[in-house]
Amino acid sequence: MWAAVSPLLPVRPPDAHPLGCHRGRIPDRDCLYAIVFRLVTGCSWRTAGRLGRGGATTLRARRDEWLDAGVFDRLLEEAICAYDKVIGLDLSEVALDGSTHKAPSGGEGTGPNPTDRAKCGWKWSVATDRSGIPIGWATDGANRHDSKLLGPTLEAVAARGLLEDVQTLHLDRGYDSEVTRETCARHGLRDVVCAKKRPRGTARGTKNPQPLGLRWPVERTNSWFSNYGQLRRSTDRFIAHRLAQVALAVAFILTIKLFAWADRWNR
Repeated sequence: MWAAVSPLLPVRPPDAHPLGCHRGRIPDRDCLYAIVFRLVTGCSWRTAGRLGRGGATTLRARRDEWLDAGVFDRLLEEAICAYDKVIGLDLSEVALDGSTHKAPSGGEGTGPNPTDRAKCGWKWSVATDRSGIPIGWATDGANRHDSKLLGPTLEAVAARGLLEDVQTLHLDRGYDSEVTRETCARHGLRDVVCAKKRPRGTARGTKNPQPLGLRWPVERTNSWFSNYGQLRRSTDRFIAHRLAQVALAVAFILTIKLFAWADRWNR
């Protein structure tokens, strides 16, 4: 990951003081290690700083510096392009769903979670290809209905030029409404499959005769995201900071997939 990030970092002049009496700049690689450690574990900036040889203020400043330079977005696009070139995105079946998680610090883009006693939380909505690879996402407060994030998520997919290649979109039954169909039609999606409820009178244990769609890839992707502590329990107070964490998590997921693909014959 450092080999991919290092060329994207902004160039800084040599850090030298004429009297040689100031502390040197913390290396970027140490800061990246601390930022990744916080993403994975969900720990505080202070705890992460002890591993990266930098304080909490230094790590936050370095993150903001990289955010302004577009490092996280460029890393994400490079990872998606690499995966598409080496393995290939399968857009014949695309699934989309939301997932709600805790945000105890509150802040921008959060809201009361109706499934967690109105505690503060946030939600992401992600679209994935047939293999569960994220291709677009959007975030909002936990009180926002999943269907409200359908449009922004599809726009994120369209921004990468992937929406026109989507053949079938799979949604759960919470999206089954006329507004959803109008939103999909506006984005050029005609083949939309929404999971249906089990008909009344159907005995438990029997197979649901209604189509459920191919939704398991996005459910698995939500589980991949939830493995990252900072996404599972976000303490960031701004949307841009959460999106940077999501971008870094997606880059790691794609990197793992590429390594597994390279080693597929040895397993």
